[in-house]
Amino acid sequence: MSPSPPRIGLALGGGAARGWAHIGVIRALEAAGISPQVVCGTSIGALVGAAYAAGRLDDLEAWVRRLDWQAVSNLIDWRMAGGLMQGQKLVDFFRSQFQDAGIERLGRKFGCVATELTTGREVWLREGPVIDAVRASIALPGLLTPVARDGRLLVDGGLVNPVPVSLCRALGAEIVIAVDLNWDLIGRRAKADEIAAQASDSARNRLVEALFGRFRQRSLDAAEMPSLVDVLLTSLNIMQVRITQSRLAGEPADVLVRPRLSGLVAMDFHRAPSAIAEGERAAGHAVAQLRELLD
Repeated sequence: MSPSPPRIGLALGGGAARGWAHIGVIRALEAAGISPQVVCGTSIGALVGAAYAAGRLDDLEAWVRRLDWQAVSNLIDWRMAGGLMQGQKLVDFFRSQFQDAGIERLGRKFGCVATELTTGREVWLREGPVIDAVRASIALPGLLTPVARDGRLLVDGGLVNPVPVSLCRALGAEIVIAVDLNWDLIGRRAKADEIAAQASDSARNRLVEALFGRFRQRSLDAAEMPSLVDVLLTSLNIMQVRITQSRLAGEPADVLVRPRLSGLVAMDFHRAPSAIAEGERAAGHAVAQLRELLD
């Protein structure tokens, strides 16, 4: 009697708009006949992973390919307590589009990562409503308000486990494919002013101004001193890269997929086609390595 094939897990990392690359990664794996039985995600990886586990990736891809800056701005509900945005419009949208039967009833084993705000503890969400779990995992501090769940305030899982290999293994994965979206971000200089200057339409200009305009700060020599927003975004990138490196060193994946996404900034949700294409390209290079492991 031949042994059963190893259970494959897919760990989808955080990275805001860069997360649409996860769709391309999944497409490349499926095209190669590789179908993970365990799917785990952090932040945007939780969103894409949940759609995949629910069998609704086609619907999600169709939606993100249609996104423009006007559509993104329509999902923003301002709230200056706990975060810039409440996120209720986004949650309501997904509830209207997807039937949520709970994590336990998904077609694939699924889990996502959040962070307990008061203690800094890593929280694994493996049961209950899918949309509520994803909303907690994507609650980027300062941008989206924290989520109250079981007496705890939860925020983005990327603070503690940006690429959740450990959760995949805990859910029974024997071979883990990990997708790191942020590995090439250090050294990139994407300033808020440059983003606004390159905006393709007035809706994007208004959104960038609303998000970043009030925080802009220039020194007497702007050519030498970066803006406040530039410092904050670059610092966040550094933290994400360093935490990811540390976690992957202690909890290595069997196959690591690293799309080149430094040209996308956090709010580039309208650039899904290019992100998806890059995810597909990067995963294609990892398929041969994965097949060697499976053989």
